[in-house]
Amino acid sequence: MPAPIRRHLALTLGLGLTALMTGCFLRSTPRSAPVPVEAARPAPVATVSQQERVEEAQSAAQAGDYQEALELFKPLLAENPTLTTAFLGIGEIHLARGDYAQAEPAYARAVRLEPGNFDAQYGHGRVLQLLQRFADAVRAYQRALTIRPYHVDANMNLATAYLQLDAPSLAVPFAEKAVELAPDNGGARVNLGAAYERVGRTADAILQYEMALELTEPSVPLLLNLVNAYAAERRFQEAINAAQILVSLEANANAYERMGFAYFRLGDYERSKQAYREAVRIDPAHWPSWNGIGVNSLNAWLGSERRARDAMIAARDAFRASLRINPDQPKAVSLLGKYYAG
Repeated sequence: MPAPIRRHLALTLGLGLTALMTGCFLRSTPRSAPVPVEAARPAPVATVSQQERVEEAQSAAQAGDYQEALELFKPLLAENPTLTTAFLGIGEIHLARGDYAQAEPAYARAVRLEPGNFDAQYGHGRVLQLLQRFADAVRAYQRALTIRPYHVDANMNLATAYLQLDAPSLAVPFAEKAVELAPDNGGARVNLGAAYERVGRTADAILQYEMALELTEPSVPLLLNLVNAYAAERRFQEAINAAQILVSLEANANAYERMGFAYFRLGDYERSKQAYREAVRIDPAHWPSWNGIGVNSLNAWLGSERRARDAMIAARDAFRASLRINPDQPKAVSLLGKYYAG
């Protein structure tokens, strides 16, 4: 298979960027014991001619001729429906095209034919994860790791799937294993940092994120994770510094909101308000930043002994804007009721 198709799709996770999903599956899954693979079966045998035609199809795929490759696989499977390599080839092509729904049954068939085939189990896990079938992906990765326990990407992806299932404590050992196996892998460091952050080990998460920055180019998800972690640890100046790097890469409302929060905590209220205003300029629906504007303006009004009417109006309007976007905010409702009743 060509390098662009057969590359491992290690899925690093930017917190807040991936939908989370919970399920009762987690409560019945052992922390680290992989799911057993079925008893080994004899691998389906291809004739010399069939193997040559498989290689011809693989060459077509390598050249980017995906449709031609698919047309070559079809008569092969009609002739010999037990050719695991053909199903894997079809799955990889659909995966490369981004057609995960078509790729999944091809990998599933390969798994049924050869349960002990690592490429089949791991490929099935990737597709299931991309289809957001996270619990099924976990099972597939566990079976893959039964075959190759020291596969870096399988450990990384399993950790990520657990994070997507909102089970960070289950993710930690696999994320740690990936870093142990590949300490210079920046993606593995990010995964481990995300897992640590989600179990409350924020200082350990920062260390992993900082090491990842030494190993990889700065990215928006990595820097946003780092900003959040610095803020959680009350390392506000470092949070500001990381947020400034982040916004130099991409105008990002979340980064400006965290920057505004950090400036506020450091007592620089003017810069705090500027950062919050930049956030809502980028994303007018970013309700946490409207709250930040509201708090800054409310402080200015109270600090003026309630003489700065403009600040009072700005605070009221900001809180109202936030509540229009997200009405379920008891604190914002309480502030409006306390200072603006009637």
